[in-house]
Amino acid sequence: MVEGFIKGEGKNVEFKRELPKKSEKYIKSVVAFANTTGGKIIIGIDDETHEVIGVEESAVFDIMDAIANTVSDMCIPQIVPDISFKTVEHKCIVIIEIYPSLNRPYYINSLGKEEGTYIRVAGTTRKADLTKIKELEMQGANLSYDEMVCIDYKVTDEAVAKLCNDIKQCILAYADAPETKKTVKDVTVTNLENWGVLKRVEGKVLATNAFVLLTSDHFRFAKIQCARFKGTERVVFIDKREFSGALYEQIEEAYQFVLKHINLGAEISGLVRKDVYELPVGSIRESIVNAVTHRNYMETSCVQVAVYDDRVEVTSPGMLYGDLDIESIKQGKSKIRNTGIAEIFNRMKIIEEWGTGISRIISGCREYGLSEPEFIELGDSFRVNIFRKQESSQESSQENLTKTQAAILNLIRENPNITQQEMAEKIGVSFAAIKKNIALLKDSEIISRLGSTKKGSWLIR
Repeated sequence: MVEGFIKGEGKNVEFKRELPKKSEKYIKSVVAFANTTGGKIIIGIDDETHEVIGVEESAVFDIMDAIANTVSDMCIPQIVPDISFKTVEHKCIVIIEIYPSLNRPYYINSLGKEEGTYIRVAGTTRKADLTKIKELEMQGANLSYDEMVCIDYKVTDEAVAKLCNDIKQCILAYADAPETKKTVKDVTVTNLENWGVLKRVEGKVLATNAFVLLTSDHFRFAKIQCARFKGTERVVFIDKREFSGALYEQIEEAYQFVLKHINLGAEISGLVRKDVYELPVGSIRESIVNAVTHRNYMETSCVQVAVYDDRVEVTSPGMLYGDLDIESIKQGKSKIRNTGIAEIFNRMKIIEEWGTGISRIISGCREYGLSEPEFIELGDSFRVNIFRKQESSQESSQENLTKTQAAILNLIRENPNITQQEMAEKIGVSFAAIKKNIALLKDSEIISRLGSTKKGSWLIR
């Protein structure tokens, strides 16, 4: 029985039956691990059967020396691996451990940067494309794309004034006392310069990419695509929208799109009626905020928000940043890919500073009694799935509903207090037909009535 870290291959583990005669076959993975989240290459385990084959004990130190020399000779910048051996099932294996490093990009010297830069995607080693190489270069230089100057983009007084005012209004909205509100000052061009959103060069104010993203729809792929799909697959659209413009406005529009397409019910506590969505709205909003804040804006794809019968899915272009992996972000580790955007969003109270976004998504779902949200690295993108309760997701059974019943459910979503008479008038059928279909929907446990006939409301279960 193979133990511990050698249970199987994955993003951070790769098996080799023996040390390849062609060094490039494993040096690609050495480079890939250094450019992403680190990892181990284990010599002496079959990569298909996971059987421990082992290496000749008498040759262990020669193998370790050969690996150290090859890594040193072939990799630029220099990579220093931790090479050790271990006895498993009475056989000796060699472990090459590569740590995520800062002097990126790392590449195979003989191939050059464009052809010899590799990254780790899921359980495979993949050649980095030019966009990824550029991002690795910026990581190595401790730069972010959004703080770079957007060449030839004109900064207008109107755009500056709107951004400054919007930031101030958000600050005021979160000031919880009148005395605090009085202390809130106007946001100025100087503030935007200090926050890295504008830059002044030889007396001229220049726009960074962050400023452009926060004030315009200049970048073609800097938008959010939203869709409501029928069923659980991306096949049939029920509704779709695209939102562009200022990033913080996109977030609000995408958030409202999701609310429109999930169920809204009510809780009655004494004389107080409280509207309650089927999903934790804070987790939904946080997922969208994270996608917009931390996406790779050099990628030629958009943030996508999709609502299905069984889940809400938020997909962000770009792999997790730097040496982050899914386990580390669940534990609260955070690295900022877009420093200017993050700075402004923090000022506007859209995000927190402490890397708590993922934890809040998880805790929100837990409080609702939902399955734990799913976090997936999907090739060169990152995805969050928030799962709907099956009993709360009755849209999946609407294939068997009549046209009138489907219309009734849509009206209830728009207004849980709607009367049966109002339904009849809006749909254009008789009151008797509404009453009959309401009874069928109740019998099928798709809807229920909360409160009295006159003052109560409808709940889609």
